[in-house]
Amino acid sequence: MRLVRHPILANYYVTYRCNASCGFCDIWEKPSPYVTPEAVASNLEALKRLGVKVVDFTGGEPLLHRDLPKMLAMAKQRGFITTVTTNCLLYPKYAQDLVGLVDMLHFSLDSPIAAEHNKSRNVNCFDHFVRSIEVAKSLGQRPDILFTVFGHNVHQIQEVYDQFCKPNNLVLILNPVFEYNEKAKDEQLSPQQLRALRAWATKPGVYLNEGFIDLRLRGGNQIDAPVCRAASTTIVISPEDKLLMPCYHLGLEALPINGDLETLWRSPAVQQLVRMEGRHDACQGCTINCYMQPSFAVELSQYWWSALPSTLKYNNMKGTWKQLLG
Repeated sequence: MRLVRHPILANYYVTYRCNASCGFCDIWEKPSPYVTPEAVASNLEALKRLGVKVVDFTGGEPLLHRDLPKMLAMAKQRGFITTVTTNCLLYPKYAQDLVGLVDMLHFSLDSPIAAEHNKSRNVNCFDHFVRSIEVAKSLGQRPDILFTVFGHNVHQIQEVYDQFCKPNNLVLILNPVFEYNEKAKDEQLSPQQLRALRAWATKPGVYLNEGFIDLRLRGGNQIDAPVCRAASTTIVISPEDKLLMPCYHLGLEALPINGDLETLWRSPAVQQLVRMEGRHDACQGCTINCYMQPSFAVELSQYWWSALPSTLKYNNMKGTWKQLLG
């Protein structure tokens, strides 16, 4: 049973450019402009009318965009919940400019061991991660530690929890790696590791969506009975100011917005793509977290129930319930 029939999340790619080159990601490989604040202002107005609650300013590395604070302020003025994920290379430099503008600030981490984290990112950024925690604390900010869980680092979760999260009173987000475009194909978690990972969902200060675990154990999205609701729940905007359908990772269509996102979204061509969500051949077995999380939230199903405890827990920890329901 469908509970929400309008989009709730916008993944706004402010640029594909990045100052790291992670092996499990290919976004940084693409040539890219930067979004303009004028386009962002127009699109935010349309997103508000369409019912979107959360705007994720993403990339690439979003802090490469010099106007990110200005765009975040635009979103906050319109009542959106904002989220930014950074590799921390630039955070100490721009941290002061972000104060009060980001509801969910995530610092990415792949290993508590400096050499391993730097190797994963192909840039020396571990020291910047550590420094960023210190800077954030000095400004009264509480970033989340976003730990991407691979088959090779699942045993390091306890160390991350003990070394960075508990002493600093920071939320640990466990993000099981997903495969796409041949990326991370050999790094997936085994069924045994997934079942062991589930135990972390109930630990204090930890966010792990158990729906992610269930979906992987059941083989991911099935095109004959799709759980994915990416196209109807998530509006994806590219740095070229195009609407990406049905999602960024599949990217079958890149439709110019031309200053009227709302009309484009409601057009027959886009709504036909919405009706096909989760049913394309490439959707078979998909487990991409950023689309599954909103998918679980809008439809009463086994995944809605398995995701509910973690959703309640995280929003309680972050204090975002009033904004989400407003």
